[in-house]
Amino acid sequence: MRNPSRSPRLSSLLVVAMLAMIVLPAALTLHTVHLSALKPATATNPYSSPYGYTVSTLLFVVPILVIALWFVPSEGVRIEKKSFWCTIALLFPIGAALDFFFARYFFVFPNAGATLGVKAPALGDPVPIEEYAFYLTGFLCILLIYIWFDQYWLAAYNIHGEAVERRQFQRLLKLHPESILLAVILIAGAILYKRHLSNEPVGFPGYFIFLSLTALVPSSALLPSARPVINWRAFSFAAFFILLISLLWEVTLAIPYGWWNFRSEQMLGIRITAWGALPIEEVCLWIAVTYATVLVYETIKCWQSSGKPLRHALFGEPSST
Repeated sequence: MRNPSRSPRLSSLLVVAMLAMIVLPAALTLHTVHLSALKPATATNPYSSPYGYTVSTLLFVVPILVIALWFVPSEGVRIEKKSFWCTIALLFPIGAALDFFFARYFFVFPNAGATLGVKAPALGDPVPIEEYAFYLTGFLCILLIYIWFDQYWLAAYNIHGEAVERRQFQRLLKLHPESILLAVILIAGAILYKRHLSNEPVGFPGYFIFLSLTALVPSSALLPSARPVINWRAFSFAAFFILLISLLWEVTLAIPYGWWNFRSEQMLGIRITAWGALPIEEVCLWIAVTYATVLVYETIKCWQSSGKPLRHALFGEPSST
């Protein structure tokens, strides 16, 4: 097992750097705010937080740069580059599709002054270019944080690339009925709640259903193979880290200053009053995204470690009869 650096000086600097990679972009983002969120019409005032959404993407960009350019090389953490980029190539289009196909149904962007003003294509109405940057950097940040926790902080629980669990399998695609059942229960429950119990009964809970499918469709096919090789401790820390950043981002800044908000007709109607009426879907979002990212990455890593052709890795080798 690789031994992490035990230099007291380096260890203390690492803690400082971890704090700085959150504090610095948070401070720069907060500095864009010129008006109190308590003042009327702040969310639609273009001068309340000029370029706030643009600058806030540093909350993902800075950790990406610090982890990729400092933490990973200095501690000898090995990133399986092909698995890494295959995961991003598979998942980023899902985030992009959320904006391209569904932004007009799910989201509103009331404060144009918080962005560069560059519009990106989407069906119905274009969206701020920051939206696509948000999802790309989000997936990159999640994956780097998971790998870093997996191979450095929680390396004792890491299943290394040459382990038997990664190389010896019949096929990677295996049905997981519990994920399918959970998806059915969540979707049916969301529809019934929206129609009969919600304070916002008009519409359809499309956003919650999209998030449920994003997490549980990969789970229904990949979880049995990926579960033995996922570092679940690293996953839990990565999910907590991302959830903490997202809540700081949305509750403190995005919703009060109108960087984005949500169309009530496509939400469940469960909102957290103390957090600016944040829809419960946003608490679920980054947990679901982190789960799907780790699941896909570890599955691809198994395929790469096995040396099998993709078709044989996914579906099994043909019988020699």
